[in-house]
Amino acid sequence: MTRSRAQDPNVCGVTAAIAVIDGKWKTALLWLLEDGEHRPGELRRKLEGLSEKVLTQALREMEADGLVHREVHDELPLKTVYSLTPFGRELSVALAPLSDWGHRRLERLPKDRLAS
Repeated sequence: MTRSRAQDPNVCGVTAAIAVIDGKWKTALLWLLEDGEHRPGELRRKLEGLSEKVLTQALREMEADGLVHREVHDELPLKTVYSLTPFGRELSVALAPLSDWGHRRLERLPKDRLAS
């Protein structure tokens, strides 16, 4: 799905919402930021396999979509922290029932399918 679908007024609301969280890392980043602000290095350490480049790209897109707030503290060395905006928190709350549904789905899968 392309990011342009997130701004296309002719798509359904679900498609527009999914376009904003599309990708491997954005839902995990939302989940981590629910607990409060985090520095980029903290986020990378908590998400094994996430490169600095992909993290930066995902956070920039989430910032552009109004989901996260980036704050740079004027101290040496520079300290950057990310937190959810009220709009990002709203999305997180909206995704909670979908997350619950996903966990129920996983519970229904045969155990041998989960391992593969």
